[in-house]
Amino acid sequence: MKVLVTGGTGFVGPHVVHALADKGHDLKLLVRDSTRSRELPGRPVVGEMTNTVSLRSAVEDVEAVVHLVAIRQGREEQFKRVMEQGTRELVTAAKDAGVSRFVLMSALGTSEGTKDLVPYYHAKWEMEQAVKGSGLDHVIFRPSFVFGRDGGVLPTFVRQVRWSPVTPIVGSGESRLQPIWVDDVAAYFARGVEEPGAVNRTFELGGPDVVTWNELYERIQRVLGKRRAIVHLPFGLVRVGATVAELLPRPPVTRDQLAMLEHGDNVVSTDEAAETFGLPLLALDDQLRRAV
Repeated sequence: MKVLVTGGTGFVGPHVVHALADKGHDLKLLVRDSTRSRELPGRPVVGEMTNTVSLRSAVEDVEAVVHLVAIRQGREEQFKRVMEQGTRELVTAAKDAGVSRFVLMSALGTSEGTKDLVPYYHAKWEMEQAVKGSGLDHVIFRPSFVFGRDGGVLPTFVRQVRWSPVTPIVGSGESRLQPIWVDDVAAYFARGVEEPGAVNRTFELGGPDVVTWNELYERIQRVLGKRRAIVHLPFGLVRVGATVAELLPRPPVTRDQLAMLEHGDNVVSTDEAAETFGLPLLALDDQLRRAV
């Protein structure tokens, strides 16, 4: 099958690209800079989510689209332009080109109830609505925190425990998360372009372990062989720091990220993904051992 992948050069993207290539798919990669995809299988197609002409060129002669593009930080206008409008135009181009399946990367926590919490959730919700309303056969994945050795948030957590004399946790640390290994996410996407039972469904993705933030840091300490005192920081205090940090080009934390964290648990509510795909998933302690 010929598959177009957008966002293939980010953190999750290369893993998805390799998983698709391992399944024998013929890949096109929509990239802004072809040099960033030199180590990836597939043919780069230079373009941007904000350029309709390049989107229409990218979807030519493909049977499926895997759409991974997202931004985590930025102005509200950027979320609307890149994620929302870009996705609507990609969906239209895919439909006009006769694409048979559209697979979307959303995020756990995205819902009608959270869409006005932060621009990121709003953009993800609008992306989902564009795909669902397209008439295309589609699959939507909503992963929890994606852990990996080469990107995402886990290396930051590991560095905190390894080098800091104390481990700071925002809030009480009692809200829960369900981390999933990046290669397991990639396996879902590789299956998602073909699985008949997945058509026109939305799947929440999480790993086999649900932990609180306190438990997560305790497990990281155990894997590293470190003993660190845990310090709980009030959300209000960290929010003040985030306000200042947002003046930097790449702030380490933003008020929007804090709002999502403060909102509550980030765990799956159904077993539909496990029942539909039956994939073996990496346990959290094994994820941590691979990351250190």
